[in-house]
Amino acid sequence: MNRIMRHIAVFCGVLVLSLLVRATWVQFAQADSLAEHKKNRRVQIDTFSSPRGDIVVGGKAITGSVATPGSDLKYKRTFKEGAMYAPITGYFSQSQGATFLEGVENDVLSGKDSRLLGSPLDALTGEKPRPGDVVTTIDPKAQKAAYKGLTDLDAKGAVVALDPRTGKILAMASTPSYDPSVFAGISGKDGKAFKELDARKDKPLNNRATRETYPPGSTFKILTAAAALEHGTVTDIDAPSGARAPYRLPLSSTEIGNVVPNSQCDKVSMKTAMQWSCNNVFLDAALKTGKDKMRETAEKFGFNEEQFTPVRSAASAYPEQLDKPQTALTGMGQGSVTSTPLQMAMTVAGLANDGKVMKPYMVDELRGPDLGLIEKAEPEVLDRAVSVETAKKVQAMMEHTVTDGTADKVRMEGVTVGGKPGTAQHGADVRDERPYAWFVSYAKQSDGTSPVAVAVLVDPEDMDISRSEIAGGRLGAPIAKAVMEAMLKR
Repeated sequence: MNRIMRHIAVFCGVLVLSLLVRATWVQFAQADSLAEHKKNRRVQIDTFSSPRGDIVVGGKAITGSVATPGSDLKYKRTFKEGAMYAPITGYFSQSQGATFLEGVENDVLSGKDSRLLGSPLDALTGEKPRPGDVVTTIDPKAQKAAYKGLTDLDAKGAVVALDPRTGKILAMASTPSYDPSVFAGISGKDGKAFKELDARKDKPLNNRATRETYPPGSTFKILTAAAALEHGTVTDIDAPSGARAPYRLPLSSTEIGNVVPNSQCDKVSMKTAMQWSCNNVFLDAALKTGKDKMRETAEKFGFNEEQFTPVRSAASAYPEQLDKPQTALTGMGQGSVTSTPLQMAMTVAGLANDGKVMKPYMVDELRGPDLGLIEKAEPEVLDRAVSVETAKKVQAMMEHTVTDGTADKVRMEGVTVGGKPGTAQHGADVRDERPYAWFVSYAKQSDGTSPVAVAVLVDPEDMDISRSEIAGGRLGAPIAKAVMEAMLKR
């Protein structure tokens, strides 16, 4: 009997010990993961228990918080001019989570960042830190010009404007867009609004400026020119190229022509080729420069790497494995090369900044609730893409293209402007697909520095416009000009 009792006692002791071990494990080892688990309702209640810090543009908050009646999630997010700023703020929703700056800077906006904690006494008493603000680099007038330009066209597209000297993102627009306020809550109405946006064919929730890549078309010719000059393939931008028009691709019977008459492009110089966007000269330059040197230059401008602004951007691509025909096609921004609008803005900004590419960023400051500075952004060099001499030669060609060529629609009185339009074929059968319209440009001040560089992408798929009217100079240039004028007037 005693033996049985001893066995029972030992068994009960083991059960109690197991319970204690398990309780200790849950309380300490698993405490953080359980507290932060997405299905833990208390986490959600805490997240929306108080007003949130703001995202600031031009000294004014473009976000806010409002009480949610009849819900244990006390506050929800509001957005001012939400559709215009959605590619920057992203959304912060009681049911859908957070994206872009709302997600990346969540610790500051929610008050969870340790730098927001006041005195040591606050930590001991459990005083909850007040949220901070995120001050952006966005210029409201430039942003409005970019967004209005796209919406006036009723087009899918994107605009990115940078300060070439620092890398500050001055504008980032994507259309069609959405108002994050309409699904910021957890009601059935909010859920329905999100589902409708998510199901739309034109994908308004997508950020075309940073998250989608496209063939850059003839705007890539500025990088081809930079690579050819930097590596000595071309030494004199005024010398005849010897490239025949139409141009026969190597190892192929395919001939590539031009929009202007081939006679106007036959064997012309690189400067004239930039002026009239002659494909043959840039196909030949890319082929002679070679895929490895072309890729090396592209990567110095930022290709083949994700960019963090701090929001992540998709990597633009200059592939490693290319044959000779494919290498030639990259010279005119076709074939396998793809780019985000952000990347093309970085490319033109790097050339405008005399070959030095700055890391793009959109958060200027993080501030505490007392407006005290938590963190201040400092301009950072991404890479020296090309020499000053090379950059100056490309600038000369781009400025000539504005004064006497296909980029004339961005001319501004008393301002030196460089530009390059482009149309990019895409799809399995380019004869059936409507091409993308691109435009890249920069404006110079009297001291020779450039305070603004712009890349514009217009996808005319659903526009009421004939194929013959789809051109970067026609569709993209007026938008680029409006953004540059907004910055120069400031």
